[in-house]
Amino acid sequence: MKRTLSFLAATTALATPAMAENLSVVGSWSGLPLHKQYEAPFWTETVPAASNGEIEVALTTHDQMNLGVGDVYRLLGDGVYDVGMTVADYAVADAPELEGLDVPLVALTADEAKAMVDAARPMVLDIYHDRFNSHVLAIAPYPPQVVFCNAEVTNLADLEGKKVRASGRMTAKFLEALGAEGVNVSFSEVPGALQKGVVDCAVTGAGSGYSAGWWEVSTHLLPIPLGGWDSVVTAVNLDKWNSLSDEHKALLTEQAKTEFEDPAWAVAQDALVNDIACLTGNGECPAGEARDMTLVEVSDADFERARDVLVAEVLPEWAERAGDDWAQRWNDSVGAAVGVSIPVN
Repeated sequence: MKRTLSFLAATTALATPAMAENLSVVGSWSGLPLHKQYEAPFWTETVPAASNGEIEVALTTHDQMNLGVGDVYRLLGDGVYDVGMTVADYAVADAPELEGLDVPLVALTADEAKAMVDAARPMVLDIYHDRFNSHVLAIAPYPPQVVFCNAEVTNLADLEGKKVRASGRMTAKFLEALGAEGVNVSFSEVPGALQKGVVDCAVTGAGSGYSAGWWEVSTHLLPIPLGGWDSVVTAVNLDKWNSLSDEHKALLTEQAKTEFEDPAWAVAQDALVNDIACLTGNGECPAGEARDMTLVEVSDADFERARDVLVAEVLPEWAERAGDDWAQRWNDSVGAAVGVSIPVN
């Protein structure tokens, strides 16, 4: 009898489906294409389907939660939610070494930016592990951060003396080195700031600016990637990650690469071309109605000057804040990939 009961208990346990793993996920800006086209479908459709319902997801975004962007990874590390996604640059106040992920002007194409991110990935994994108690699952791009101006500009030198909203700390330092004044304005407040003259120009992704209506308060578009590619990091709270089964870890790792990160990178270059067309009317706009901003052609001289400022002033200043160990690690990884080296004591 005892053997029969034991057998029945065992077969009942085998027949009972495993309890679903629940993940609370906080995505990046809800109104931008990365979230709408990739993040949201990945978490609400791909992951539940690939896990046969074993992983259930509750998804919101940091702007829908009204979180300060600098708090996203802090709260993730504290376990307030299980997965967090936002721009890495938002976290550099807590981790200045993270600025080395998204350096302006060293990657001018999506392929170059992807190579830079892949080179930086081991550094980024260590930073998130140590600083934010989290495991990095994916690094996806916003389009390169270009310059919207509500004032006439004809080249890079025209930014001198202007008040410019930067998209990250290194970009702000770069603008200051050019003689502009870097101004801290949140993404959602930029249209009002441009309209009221609080800033003359602002840096963000071309697609982000189109989606957010920056063309309504801007006249000139300078398509030089002063803010890099604004990498968006998807990270999982480390305690939650460690509690997952090996099967679920492997599934999330594979799916995040093949169904989220790789597709987002695959369209990044074409997205930039399309976004510029949408903002300026120079070409077909697949996203909707084309606008009529003035497209400012970037000269080779502008690129050369910008690169000189980056190498001579901006990167050495970052190395002082991040420390020689991180600067050397950057030289050996990202620097080697992009052909740039920071002097290290």
